[in-house]
Amino acid sequence: MTDLTTLLEVGGPVAALGGGAAYARARHPGLYWSTVGLPLSTARLIGSYGSVMEACGLTVAPSRLRVLAVKATSRREVRPVPPRRGIIRPTTTGLRVRLRLAPGQEPADVAASAERLRHAWGVHAVYVTTVKPGVVDLRLVGFDVLNRVRMPRKTQAELLRVPVALREDATPFLRDYRTVPHQLTLGATLSGKSMYLRHLVTGLARQPVALVGIDCKRGVELAPFAARLSALATNPEQAAELLPALIREMEERYDLIKARQGIAPGTPDEEITSDIWGLPESERPVPVVLFVDEVAELFLVATKKDEERRDEMVTQLIRLAQLGRAAGIYLEVCGQRFGAELGKGATMLRAQLTGRVCHRVNDEASAKMALGDIAPEAVFAACAIAPERPGLAVAGDTSGGWSRIRTPYLSLGDAAETCRAWAHMVPDLPALKPFRPDVPAPPVEIPSPVVKPRPVTD
Repeated sequence: MTDLTTLLEVGGPVAALGGGAAYARARHPGLYWSTVGLPLSTARLIGSYGSVMEACGLTVAPSRLRVLAVKATSRREVRPVPPRRGIIRPTTTGLRVRLRLAPGQEPADVAASAERLRHAWGVHAVYVTTVKPGVVDLRLVGFDVLNRVRMPRKTQAELLRVPVALREDATPFLRDYRTVPHQLTLGATLSGKSMYLRHLVTGLARQPVALVGIDCKRGVELAPFAARLSALATNPEQAAELLPALIREMEERYDLIKARQGIAPGTPDEEITSDIWGLPESERPVPVVLFVDEVAELFLVATKKDEERRDEMVTQLIRLAQLGRAAGIYLEVCGQRFGAELGKGATMLRAQLTGRVCHRVNDEASAKMALGDIAPEAVFAACAIAPERPGLAVAGDTSGGWSRIRTPYLSLGDAAETCRAWAHMVPDLPALKPFRPDVPAPPVEIPSPVVKPRPVTD
């Protein structure tokens, strides 16, 4: 009886502790990782590193000098040599370990064994990146960071470089317009495309950048950000007037660059430029980012007259995509579908859009439009996005690399308030002044009177 009582007294706290750990793992994975998962995974990695590497085929035969040294100093068996392991560095989402590969190994060998390493060390995922020849970085992620997205606190935005989402390896996804000047973003209704656009606009609102919008859905997506926009077109007719103004602005900037290239004898090399970033800061025009929401609305036509206008607008968009980067004009094209069926010039425009972000789409053909020509294996990942996870997307570029990303939640009211707070950052561009949207004044709240009225009596 005494033993049973003791067992019950000990088992109660243990069961409560186990239940608390299970609850924390389901509801607060970051807390569970920091308290339970991190020590367990670290112990597994240290205790089983050699055997796991050998089981994964990541060991090599020891050198002849090593064999002689082991036989001369001890009688133990000479085992294969695994990659040399560096210091284990814990993070809030996982672990980082640097490996120096043995002679004859390559990073692809480690990447091919990532799934085995994940199961062996009890983590959510393992990612391999090359640091330099012969050295790779293992990033072990302890839990699904895309389930509840929390951006890293140390992420800092730079000019035309905005953190908009979180990658599946717990690193921020940065939209860098200097590296990837133009991008195509596709996604079905309620896929999270609008959330991605909100993060882009609010991130750029704090920077000395001119924001221009074309939203043919009567402005329902971009009109809330009117306080920070330099120009806004809410229908195809207005877009047909706005795009020529951007073309003229681009041509004037090329004239400015050409004037700077009047190279005189003895001019230093650093003063010779072919884009606006080589100009002195006092002469450099502000960058322009053009957001095109629901680009298919620019391609749809009903009459012959509309067809002529459509051809002109598509031609102007293609010119901006081909020539705009050097003039500091960048495109962010969004839509639900984007392919040859839209009409003449669609595939030519898509070929100029280097970056690709594909949210959940309604069919495989839409995913192929976004990713099929740059990363065919990413098409299957885009088709596997569930409707229950809005904001999840597959991001790729023309280098062939791709990754899963997810944007954190940002309400439309908070995004609009951020744009109003940074309305003073709207640059002065005379060419875009006729298209500056009207900003409604915020409603004035009438304070309630402090003195109460005298009660009416009989």
